[in-house]
Amino acid sequence: MPIIKSAKKAARQATKRTAHNQQIKKDIKTALKEFKKNPTAENMKKIQSEYDKAAKKGLMKKNTVSRRKAALAKIAKAADVKPSASVKKAPAKKAATATKKTTTKKPAAKKTPSKSTAKAK
Repeated sequence: MPIIKSAKKAARQATKRTAHNQQIKKDIKTALKEFKKNPTAENMKKIQSEYDKAAKKGLMKKNTVSRRKAALAKIAKAADVKPSASVKKAPAKKAATATKKTTTKKPAAKKTPSKSTAKAK
């Protein structure tokens, strides 16, 4: 058992984190079983979301999540499941207007000599 106050707190935090991480893993397993039993776009969206949450929280590595999501896509393709149409796209960047560009360059600021160079002279 820890004796120091900070070690006691670290032990409490570790048990809370462990419980939270186990819950996330349990959610992933449940969603995966549901997707394998009934591969639909809705279930695929749910399991991908769970994987993304795990990667965001640092519970799983990014490449592991990517590999598992690719395997899900393979299962979905075999079952003829189409991804949902409500896929978020990045906002389109506005085209820069080339009508009037007036940029004025500011004159370079004069450098003040540092103390070491002033003494050397």
